[in-house]
Amino acid sequence: MINDLKKDSEQRMQKTLESLEQGFAKVRTGRAHPSILNGVMVPYYGSDVPLNQVANVGVEDSRTLIVQPFERNMVSAIDKAIRESDLGLNPITTDSIRVPLAALTEETRRDMQKVARSEAENAKVAIRNIRRDVLGDIKALLKEKEISEDDERRAGEDIQKITDKFVAEVDKRLAAKEAELMKV
Repeated sequence: MINDLKKDSEQRMQKTLESLEQGFAKVRTGRAHPSILNGVMVPYYGSDVPLNQVANVGVEDSRTLIVQPFERNMVSAIDKAIRESDLGLNPITTDSIRVPLAALTEETRRDMQKVARSEAENAKVAIRNIRRDVLGDIKALLKEKEISEDDERRAGEDIQKITDKFVAEVDKRLAAKEAELMKV
């Protein structure tokens, strides 16, 4: 029982780390990378779909993304979706779409660091919430007399160690992202 709760908490915390990586992918560095456009949704036959389902996104050079729609009539919809996203990008449209990325200034880099820190803090909060939920489940098992108080205390310590490990991993990934952002 307790081992199942530990495994479940580790899996949930691992998913939180994956979510953090997705959040970090949206925080752009000075280089062009297709994942910058992952959050862009494009209207397609009455429903919004991710950009990568209606176009190929590639890197033309270190500061330019190129978006090649699968259908020619999607060019204007994709252009509009990129402009309206909160990424601050201005695509150049021909038969394909070029998305130039401006060089990051010191101030922009600092703002991106704040966004990265916010993503990391959200991940830490999620990890702590998972810990709280699991500890609540363990207390419920103790209340139902399915485990002893010693088992409950040991399980609580184990869950705390798991939590500390994942929080340290979040800090490590945040430090790497901040270093990447500040590299010119």
